[in-house]
Amino acid sequence: MEKQGIVSKIIYKNDKNTYIVFAVETDDGDDETMTGYITGIEEGMYIKVSGGYKENRQYGLQFVVSEYEVAMPDDIYSMERYLGSGAIKGVGAIMAKRIIKKFGTDTFRIIEMEPERLAEIKGISERKANEIGVQFIEKQEMREALMFLSKYGISSALAVKIYTEYGGRLYAIVKENPYKIAEDISGVGFKTADAIAMRGGIGILSEFRIRAAILYTLNQAAGLGHIYLPKNTLVSWTVQLLEKDGKQEQINAEDMAISLDNVETQLFNLGVDRKVVIKDINGEEVVYSPYYYGQEKNTARKLIELGLTKNVEDHGIDKAISRIEEHTHIHLDEMQKEAVIQAAKNGVTVITGGPGTGKTTTINAIIRYFVDEGYDPLLAAPTGRAAKRMTEATGYAAQTIHRLLEISGVGIDDESGRVAGFERNADNPLEADVIIIDEMSMVDQPLMHALVEAIPYGAHLILVGDQDQLPSVGAGNVLKDIIRSKMLPVVSLKRIFRQETGSSIVENAHKINNGEPIVLDNRSKDFFYVPRDGAHETLTETGALLSRKLPPYVGCTSSEIQVLTPMRNGPLGVNVLNAELQKVLNPPTKDKKEKELESGIIFREGDKVMQIRNNYKLEWCIYSEKGRFRAEEGLGIFNGDMGVIKEIDEYNEEVIVTFDDDKEVRYPYNMLDELELSYAITIHKSQGSEYPAVVLPLLNGPKILMNRNLLYTAVTRARNCVVIVGNGYMVETMIRNNDEQKRYSSLDLRLKEFGQV
Repeated sequence: MEKQGIVSKIIYKNDKNTYIVFAVETDDGDDETMTGYITGIEEGMYIKVSGGYKENRQYGLQFVVSEYEVAMPDDIYSMERYLGSGAIKGVGAIMAKRIIKKFGTDTFRIIEMEPERLAEIKGISERKANEIGVQFIEKQEMREALMFLSKYGISSALAVKIYTEYGGRLYAIVKENPYKIAEDISGVGFKTADAIAMRGGIGILSEFRIRAAILYTLNQAAGLGHIYLPKNTLVSWTVQLLEKDGKQEQINAEDMAISLDNVETQLFNLGVDRKVVIKDINGEEVVYSPYYYGQEKNTARKLIELGLTKNVEDHGIDKAISRIEEHTHIHLDEMQKEAVIQAAKNGVTVITGGPGTGKTTTINAIIRYFVDEGYDPLLAAPTGRAAKRMTEATGYAAQTIHRLLEISGVGIDDESGRVAGFERNADNPLEADVIIIDEMSMVDQPLMHALVEAIPYGAHLILVGDQDQLPSVGAGNVLKDIIRSKMLPVVSLKRIFRQETGSSIVENAHKINNGEPIVLDNRSKDFFYVPRDGAHETLTETGALLSRKLPPYVGCTSSEIQVLTPMRNGPLGVNVLNAELQKVLNPPTKDKKEKELESGIIFREGDKVMQIRNNYKLEWCIYSEKGRFRAEEGLGIFNGDMGVIKEIDEYNEEVIVTFDDDKEVRYPYNMLDELELSYAITIHKSQGSEYPAVVLPLLNGPKILMNRNLLYTAVTRARNCVVIVGNGYMVETMIRNNDEQKRYSSLDLRLKEFGQV
């Protein structure tokens, strides 16, 4: 039996097994409920199906689809319903009637070939007419792409991503190198790409597959923070990946065995082809991607070249420091003075210290010194939140490093990933004599490379940070490696000034960092412990703290208080915490629009959200105070940027987010996987940020994660108040656990190579 019509509603869809239940308004005028194991079906599509009726005990008679194709309607009635179905944005039922009345059966040809003629219809401008034409063609191309990809078992959601990324190139990529999809598209792993490859006839033991797995494993290692991997580790991880994802029923187990020799052979071939770089570090063979190897070398070379000493007399600097102290009524201790001296005398200076050790006072003194000398310093930090705090602390405008370097939005494709392009680089350096970068522990290798490439020779670069914080989310261990190399001047601030004012946050942070126990007796004014036994009790107390207890005590709003957690999953992970806190802090109301994702996550107007990956092409704008015109606009929203959902535009299918630095971004529905709720975030994501109050729910967790470094970072994110909820013994356990996950980086070795020449 054959039927055709418009898909009016997707009732249920399971992307794992492709089972779908959907409603179709048929050409006969009936509303049919159809089911089947099929992909590529979306609301508004016109489809032709074959199948038959089957009784469902729960839902009654349903039409079970055996075969189908996406088509275009060819009669006037169906054309009108298609146009009015919402398939084309900006064309509703009334406008569809007008278009069909004007052009009749020639409508689709007009829209595709002569879209400007739509402007002959009242209510359609020339601009809108062209937009409708573009959409019509895009929809047709996308339909064809979805149908092609469905043959490879690709879900419609992933198919849309692939089409958006590659356009017409997707056909060649899927047939020739489906593993590229895993490299280019976030959320796609080797398993998905491998499944596509298998359907396309690429063998389990093919050289192509093994080489792709090696490069993918190396790329994934960068996502874990590694610049390189020991050869044995890389080979072992690659074998595990290939064996885990290569299983198919029709292949014998012995034919599937991937040996170490298979992988080592292809690794050697990749080295010969210069697709990887194999080096020796302390007698151990290690493997880099050419991208990260070249970056480390160039970063080290430029830092050594920039670090040449300046011809400045100590006596003149001492006099300048005395004037600064006199004018600002601030007394600098010996190490703070030393920091000013080193910054004045050297091209590159590192200043490090924990909370309360006077880093901000030192930065202010350095700024004052250079301003008095006639320089105009540039200030920057890795995130918008950190830059804003730097501005407030110094009185000088600071910006993100990305904005300092004038991000172009043009990505550079590389086998190791995608990075940003910047207008400021070696060919177009910054116009500055002094650059001060704060929160250096957050700066990863790619960003550091871009930064030093853009700094002119002869300039002063001052790097400020806390080496005991967690390393950057991105690959590398830049600050620690620079300090470890001993090739550039480093000033360590030791004296704890803020502790002298009675701050338990600062006192406890230093105790944690030194491995000393802290007292949880609630006698402090800014450090509290609320014992709770189970996950439910801890969740309930966390919600009460944010909604009722802490805001009046700290003098801030609930949204300014940040919940930090060590992990993403589990009963007190980010996912569970956000779902519960959303119910408490931003419950559904009639006047708040919301959008539910396929994952079940709900975004609601007023929700606190965070960007979870770098997007160098995402457009933003800052509106004037009255919101009448765009005061500023640009490209790039980055991993960790936080904001609030201002509006859900159902007509244009967009979610509008206002970020902390007043940037407004419009997210199409198909890009919402770049956002997540941020009432609670991981401690890693909090790096470089400071909050009026921090709530830290702790019960248990894996030993490798629950360590001293993580707890220290969490506590130092709070300005006025820390509240630990849950198990006090876990705090003791984390303080005792000084094990940190090994991060493979070698900037220190490269600095020594260039510095000792």
